[in-house]
Amino acid sequence: MRSTTVWATTALLTVTLGASVAPAVAAPAAAPRAAVVCPTGWGSLGKTYSASTTESVTNVRTGRHDCYDRFVIDVPGASAARLGFSVGYVDQLHQDGSGRPIPVGGGAIIEVRVDAPAYDVDTGASTYPGRVAQPLPGVNLTGYRTFRDTRYAGSFEGVTQFGLGVRARLPFRVLRQTDHLVVDVAHTW
Repeated sequence: MRSTTVWATTALLTVTLGASVAPAVAAPAAAPRAAVVCPTGWGSLGKTYSASTTESVTNVRTGRHDCYDRFVIDVPGASAARLGFSVGYVDQLHQDGSGRPIPVGGGAIIEVRVDAPAYDVDTGASTYPGRVAQPLPGVNLTGYRTFRDTRYAGSFEGVTQFGLGVRARLPFRVLRQTDHLVVDVAHTW
């Protein structure tokens, strides 16, 4: 009886140990994700382009990308060549005309001025629903890596002004496109 017990114990240990040292079948490896290469060389100095249009600002929207957060001002009907702007870091956002300071949250503030009115030049009727010193309507910055706050500063003498609160003073670029002015702010240097 003793030899049967020893034999059974030996067989059980052999099966158990054999199973634990058998090579595992590897799952197929997922294709490696290509590393994202972010653009460099944008810089953080102010950028301007002189031109003007009578087309009106109608909307502002934002977007998140791998390397930057995007701020887009819609000016339907405006050609890229006629869409002037001034974009740069400021210590404090001041409303054109009145000089009223407008608080903007974040570690740094970018003032975005587009040379297009936020009103119909023929009737004076507002074309953009923003309220001065308030966050931009329809813009939700939850989950953004760089953007922290947005403020509308108004439209004065054909120029519409926005404040963009960002995490820190980071590089940015400005793109003029037909119907849009685009400001991209990098996530890092």
